[in-house]
Amino acid sequence: MRRLVWSELDEAGRVAALARPASRRDPALVDGVRAIVDKVRGGGWTALADEAMRIDGAMPQRVAVADIAARARRDLPPADLAAIELAAANIDRFHRAGLPNEVAVETMPGLVVRKVWRPIERVGLYVPGGRTPLFSTLLMLALPARAAGVGEIVAVTPPRPDGGLDPLVALAADLAGIEAVWTVGGAQAIAALAFGAGPIPRVDRICGPGNAWVAEAKTLVAGLPGGPAIDMPAGPSELMVIADAGADPRLVAADLLSQAEHDAAAQVMLVTHAPALADAVEAEVARQLAPLPRRDIAAASLAAARVLLVGGDDEAAAIANAYAPEHLSLAVAEPRALLARLANAGAIFAGRAAAETFGDYLAGSSHVLPTDGAARAWSGISAMSFMKSITVQEVTAEAARAAAGPAAALARLEGLEAHARAADLRAEAAA
Repeated sequence: MRRLVWSELDEAGRVAALARPASRRDPALVDGVRAIVDKVRGGGWTALADEAMRIDGAMPQRVAVADIAARARRDLPPADLAAIELAAANIDRFHRAGLPNEVAVETMPGLVVRKVWRPIERVGLYVPGGRTPLFSTLLMLALPARAAGVGEIVAVTPPRPDGGLDPLVALAADLAGIEAVWTVGGAQAIAALAFGAGPIPRVDRICGPGNAWVAEAKTLVAGLPGGPAIDMPAGPSELMVIADAGADPRLVAADLLSQAEHDAAAQVMLVTHAPALADAVEAEVARQLAPLPRRDIAAASLAAARVLLVGGDDEAAAIANAYAPEHLSLAVAEPRALLARLANAGAIFAGRAAAETFGDYLAGSSHVLPTDGAARAWSGISAMSFMKSITVQEVTAEAARAAAGPAAALARLEGLEAHARAADLRAEAAA
């Protein structure tokens, strides 16, 4: 982990200290994603199958989940099954409580403007897979979609190395009311969801995190004619920890490693005013890294990790707001005081007892969050990610007479005579 003193950095040095890994926008990766998307968009199912065989070595398969989920329930230790069911219950409870309310405002006597909410008809969910299929991500996506009332969910995930669908992914799908999952991943899966490919239908919105290839593919398809909306930029994981002198270095190190083990491109940072704590955390990171099964991945991530020494809470908050992390942990004695100064983060874990891992699995809010600084303007997944609002205007004859003159005047100020006449005619009709 590279250590930097924030007050000693010039503006260019501060920008470099908060920069994301360059590999996330590597030109070769961007070109490779575009080639895959163009091929699947133009060639449909045949092209999708070709890319799936080339990259994953397996044909896309629609896998029914009921039987696999039933076996998973039988095979799982009771405590593990209870943990998954607890997570599902908490996620569902939180997102149903967060459903938006309709609004009705009488802006003028007899003119009522309402906002109503409707679910998106068909959404695509991308669930990262491969060596570590993230069944929790399926819960974090599908349960908010169900709470929103989405009519059709199309879920995709990379096949296991030996083929097929992971039993825990099948169990998560079953808990979320999804009958089948497509085993296809990467940019090719995003392209299939975006434009349709054989039996995989085109969706209206794509949600879910992934590696740099998936994140780039989502951004690309959203900008193409006829492309879908996307939830947010959601690429490799990132965590910033703000810690004071009283923080437990074991817990801080454990949190940093929990994100570093995700991906070699994951980014972790420690911000502290206490050099002694930084020393202790670095020693703990080295100690805790050694026995980890994914230590090679974590070590690659840690090679780009940074420790930023700051003068106090104001500087720490300013750094966090500038970086806009996906995950922000406040390992401090008074997290609420610091929380009031924070504006940009996907999720905040307030206090020394709050573990990012709790948020990843069972606190209730979704762990699908904006990365790469997108938290300056984007929010994490919620039920509203799967809904859109529609405004409705209800006008009485009296309101039409009152509104027509001002509306026509405004239209003529903009040179739009047809607009003005449409208003004038309302006044005549209401007379």
